Amino acid sequence: MVLNYIWIAFFLVSLMVGIVRLVFFQDTEIFTTMVNSTFEMAGVAVDICLGLIGVLTLWLGLMKVGERGGAVNVLARVVRPFFHKLFPEVPKDHPVHGSMIMNFAANMLGLDNAATPLGLKAMQELQDLNPDKDTASNAQIMFLVLNTSGLTVIPISIMVYRAQMGAANPSDIFLPILLTTFFSTLAGLIAVGLIQRINLFDRTVLAYLIGLTGLVGATIVYFSRLPQDQVETVSNVVANVILFGIICGFISLAMIRRVNVYEAFIDGAKEGFSVVIKIIPYLVAILVAIGVFRSSGAMDFLVAGIGQGFAFFGFNTEFIEALPTALMKPLSGSGARGMMVDAMQTYGADSFVGRLACTFQGATDTTFYVIALYFGSVGVKRTRHAVPAGLFADFVSIVAGILIAYLFFYQG
Repeated sequence: MVLNYIWIAFFLVSLMVGIVRLVFFQDTEIFTTMVNSTFEMAGVAVDICLGLIGVLTLWLGLMKVGERGGAVNVLARVVRPFFHKLFPEVPKDHPVHGSMIMNFAANMLGLDNAATPLGLKAMQELQDLNPDKDTASNAQIMFLVLNTSGLTVIPISIMVYRAQMGAANPSDIFLPILLTTFFSTLAGLIAVGLIQRINLFDRTVLAYLIGLTGLVGATIVYFSRLPQDQVETVSNVVANVILFGIICGFISLAMIRRVNVYEAFIDGAKEGFSVVIKIIPYLVAILVAIGVFRSSGAMDFLVAGIGQGFAFFGFNTEFIEALPTALMKPLSGSGARGMMVDAMQTYGADSFVGRLACTFQGATDTTFYVIALYFGSVGVKRTRHAVPAGLFADFVSIVAGILIAYLFFYQG
């Protein structure tokens, strides 16, 4: 229901902004631009789905090998006590635990191409347990919000963009992104936990959260001691070695248990195409609405209004120029990426605005895209509290990102 209202609001706000620009600014091309954006974004949605076919086929096939060989079950055992508390409606020995931990691990390593199919696999398994197929279950919402909060330990892609834009030290946003995304994930977990009345002070939950905090802290300490020119290289190598090691581990364990690896892979891979077909209508719907909202200029009006509000109360407003990246990120990953690059081009990759834009881009996932993709893949129409909880995590990410960027980068 919330997503329905937001979807309608995108069009109505875009209409009002378009009328204002036409009447008061004599922008006679505005509605042509808005209509063209609907066709463009519909094409983008289909292109995204077509691009997903190959990677979905690959990873769903590998997951099937991991399931039959027992590797997924081994991973599930590691997190089963923790996940049983966060997802109490999921049976303790259900294979979805393995799919979820694989998805979270890929996200933490910044490996989006691997994370998406693994997440879709987990969502399908959660849907199999869902008694009301049209309505998101508590477990599906918790899983989705933890995804949209986007806990990232190694932001490889952001460091690559900074290197391409000529940053003196492309990896200097590593710690700010890690801290920001950690606060965002924690906020999402707390928000959903409170709504679903999960006891977050349970000893098991606290033990795992303290362990995760320790892991994040250890990662910060390790990378902070590396020479700056080695951070990006080490991050890239570690992420990809771990990923390829998982693939080889799946295959090796399946061979030891005398599983027909090729047949298992083909059986899992066959699911990829059917999943993509289910996703297309949902992605077209959300991306077209976002495209209209952006092309109407509504985003520019929103940012300008926020800037004037902070200036009125005497706050430092240098962060405003990076805010379009933060506000676009829940709507469109590609749109936010473009705004991040534009910020670095305009103000410099090593400027406060350029670094803050990179922090925003790397700290969370695209909430509405993930909701459309994951829920659309299983036919869920009523998202319940998924959108508010996901947006709350995004809000915490923005606030934390601004404060942390001022702490690390501001020299005014």
